[in-house]
Amino acid sequence: MSEAYIIDAIRTPIGKYRGSLSPIRADDLAALPIKELMNRNSDIDPERIEDVILGCANQAGEDNRNVARMAALLAGLPTSVPGETVNRLCASGMSSTVQAYKSINVGEGDLFITGGMEHMTRGPMVLGKGSAPYSGTNEMHDTTFGWRFVNPKMDEEYGSEAMGETAENIVEKFGVSREDQDKFAAQSQQKAARATENGRLAKEIMPVEIPQRKSDPKIFEEDEFIRPETTVEVLNKLPAVFRDGGSVTPGNASGINDGACAMLVAGDSAIKDFDLEPMARIVASAVVGVEPRIMGMGPVGASRKVLSRTNLSLDDIDIIELNEAFAAQSLAVLRELGIDDDDPRVNPHGGAIALGHPLGMSGARLLQTASIELHEQNKQYALCTLCVGVGQGMAVILEKT
Repeated sequence: MSEAYIIDAIRTPIGKYRGSLSPIRADDLAALPIKELMNRNSDIDPERIEDVILGCANQAGEDNRNVARMAALLAGLPTSVPGETVNRLCASGMSSTVQAYKSINVGEGDLFITGGMEHMTRGPMVLGKGSAPYSGTNEMHDTTFGWRFVNPKMDEEYGSEAMGETAENIVEKFGVSREDQDKFAAQSQQKAARATENGRLAKEIMPVEIPQRKSDPKIFEEDEFIRPETTVEVLNKLPAVFRDGGSVTPGNASGINDGACAMLVAGDSAIKDFDLEPMARIVASAVVGVEPRIMGMGPVGASRKVLSRTNLSLDDIDIIELNEAFAAQSLAVLRELGIDDDDPRVNPHGGAIALGHPLGMSGARLLQTASIELHEQNKQYALCTLCVGVGQGMAVILEKT
């Protein structure tokens, strides 16, 4: 069995809703980090790439009809290189990499491009077809946001709450205070602002040219969702938006964002053939299901499951990249796992509350950030984990190489 390694990873800056990345088509956005990845690894024969596997959660607009294949072609890869788009909602970018890891383990390929993308700004409106001619039952949905065309049986048995409402369910069930949520969110913003200022986040990011109507292209090279001026006092003033008397606000939740990430994943033979230097070994992965109404608790079971597969404990983990869908959800997860709210291992350079959460990209970004950070801190193990809509959790353990 061959081991699987993350060799290299690059991402676009994360754009805010209707922000800098707005003019770029979704499929073109997905192609950008793939092209840059190959430019950075020009000694690799692209014909050797077994597959391009990208995660994407929407797939209703310009990311339709297998955006991974489209992106591979738009990036200039040979037509012989196939592509597959996977959808595990927020974990799509992580699932893509796990799929490559498993393929390498069983000997079905030794070189993959993985990652994920989401262009939430350009998510289209969709209109359903009626069940009968002239039925007048057509529904229109904004595909950027959550559920659409909900099955009544799903709604009755499992609920179809918006993600923010599931966070409020967690607040109620696990007793996470508004003050603690805002404190956690402010810390995420402050960490991300420092990581931008000191150049740490620049190690993950490629600059993107943004066309302008009447001037030279603009160079977009920093995450634009980060709000450096954020304080607990500022966050305390924001109203709850999902439930009367609630505590989940735009300030202690992740955003609606755009971005793309690509990674080179290789096995032993490709590493030898192309003289590659791995960043991290993929040690193990796990996925679990949870109640959809508290979908944010998915990382608890996923983390425990992946640790059990490796005979490691949380004490062995040096870096924890936890996707911050919501501060309430993140705090409940940490507390259930016995991790302090302000444990320095957790998201040392901020998380999705500050950086943003382009759904299909985020799982890949966690793996990229952790792979780099293992070398920055000269540590051994990282745990990457995130919750998933409709009630799932996913986790991966990486080891520095």
